[in-house]
Amino acid sequence: MQSVHGRSGVVYLLAALLTAPPMRSGEPVRARHGMVIAQEPLAAGVGVEILKQGGNAIDAAIAVGFALAVTHPVAGNIGGGGFMLVRLANGRTAFLDFRECAPRRASRDMYLDSEGNPTKDSIFGWRSSGVPGSVAGFETAYQKFGSKPWANLVQPAILLARDGFPV
Repeated sequence: MQSVHGRSGVVYLLAALLTAPPMRSGEPVRARHGMVIAQEPLAAGVGVEILKQGGNAIDAAIAVGFALAVTHPVAGNIGGGGFMLVRLANGRTAFLDFRECAPRRASRDMYLDSEGNPTKDSIFGWRSSGVPGSVAGFETAYQKFGSKPWANLVQPAILLARDGFPV
């Protein structure tokens, strides 16, 4: 005999499955001159403006990254790191890895005790933090592929931080 809890769990599961959105919805979205997608609309708008000003996709991505650090920090934090996969109009491709890394003075045994066992320092506390890589990664992408002045890419985020925005 099933319990009431078991049956209600099945009902909840069925309700969730029946109301779940489809895995694929509609036709792909296409654009003639460019498209910017971001977790937060204001940040996406920053990227669109960079494109309208003649910037390239890398310029837009950098500007969106800085804007997200202000408008939606969990999606675009400058205290973390990331990856960038680039495909230029000429077909050239590049991959940038700017994830957080260990501090320069880190050693291979800095998180091991005297017996060679891992310590909690690698998980908890200030010693467990990596060196952020986002800004350095944006700068590398800019140096290799950027076209607009750096200040133009950072200024929208500065304005969002200074002037505020609806939450």
